[in-house]
Amino acid sequence: MWLPVLGLIIGLFFGFMTDIKIPEEYSNYLSIAVLAALDTLFGGIRAHLQDMYDEMVFVSGFFFNIILAAGLAFLGVHLGVDLYLAAIFAFGVRLFQNIAVIRRILLTKWTSKKEK
Repeated sequence: MWLPVLGLIIGLFFGFMTDIKIPEEYSNYLSIAVLAALDTLFGGIRAHLQDMYDEMVFVSGFFFNIILAAGLAFLGVHLGVDLYLAAIFAFGVRLFQNIAVIRRILLTKWTSKKEK
């Protein structure tokens, strides 16, 4: 559980402390990479809450999702098709599903502690 949180804190720190400007041409790639990273992060949190967390699965999934999403966007740009929209839809749906499961797990734990 500590690895996703640590990565998020380090990323936010470097993001706020640097003055890096991303060219507009890369905005589609960056948005997909951020969405894929958030999907993986919330998937890791969900797996931890379900006692199924594995660091190798998390790290490999993190990089694979980002590379796959950026690759789809790159291929779509060269084909003249907005393939990045498919990645945004897929990662968006998974992200909201993970958040919903996390919410249910936390509510169940909270109500069971409250009843005791």
